[in-house]
Amino acid sequence: MTDTGASSVPRPSSSGPLVGVTGSTGAVGGRVAAALAEAGVRQRLVVRDASRAPRLEGAEVAEATYGDHEASVAALRGVDVLFMVSAAEAPDRRAQHLDFVAAAAEAGVGHVVYTSFQGAAPDAVFTLARDHWATEEALRASGMQVTLLRDSFYLDVLPEFADEQGVLRGPAGSGRVAAVARADVADVVAAVLQQPSAHVGAIYELTGSEAVTLAEAAARLSVVLGRPFSFVDETLDEAYASRERWQPEPWQADAWVSTYTSLASGEVSRVTTAVRDLTGHDPLTIETLFGLRGA
Repeated sequence: MTDTGASSVPRPSSSGPLVGVTGSTGAVGGRVAAALAEAGVRQRLVVRDASRAPRLEGAEVAEATYGDHEASVAALRGVDVLFMVSAAEAPDRRAQHLDFVAAAAEAGVGHVVYTSFQGAAPDAVFTLARDHWATEEALRASGMQVTLLRDSFYLDVLPEFADEQGVLRGPAGSGRVAAVARADVADVVAAVLQQPSAHVGAIYELTGSEAVTLAEAAARLSVVLGRPFSFVDETLDEAYASRERWQPEPWQADAWVSTYTSLASGEVSRVTTAVRDLTGHDPLTIETLFGLRGA
């Protein structure tokens, strides 16, 4: 919600906790920040570039990037509850996360709400989920209170998996994914941040209301988006070979391919009711998400 000066917008409470929000220029963090502003929650938007921060009623803005320890400590001083979104995919993302966790503890943050991943584990099939596990471990060891939101893959990006011909290809087999919409994740985060003490120590798996195969997803995307999608199952060798044209670094190629093998393994197929339990509404589906966009 932008600052319109309307009297109907609640003024942030001067006595409530100060909530730090990272990622407010992105799809999840931006929706979270807007919801908190509408609810009158005191917040500080921690962004890379202050000029890009959303202009919200009563929101402070501080500049810091993951990996810049001094700037992060300065930006987080005085923050009571921190919403930490995961950093962009990078070879040093784990190091960035661990530094930011250390900065938050040094700054005196009391409680961190972190967007992790549904399959987070030290030996997760999806390679990037191992970074999430390491971040969770750092948070648990930090002395700060923690709430973990383990998101499934984002429903929003399913069409982006397809090539120019609408083909989703990878070694997923008939594995299923309980993909969740970014908007539903943001709604959960906003609900948690408005009553953070009620969620201390909780681990929530955030999923859609169903788990679908990529073949099923392709068929449904074809209907709702009005253009053809299909799924082609690949072997591991075929998957790596078909991605060579982008010349990915080895860690990136592993991440791309393991997105599909994580489906085949079943580690992202679990469906939970967490979105409905925490927000009071059902999760978006392929039809409701892309239909709402008027695609």
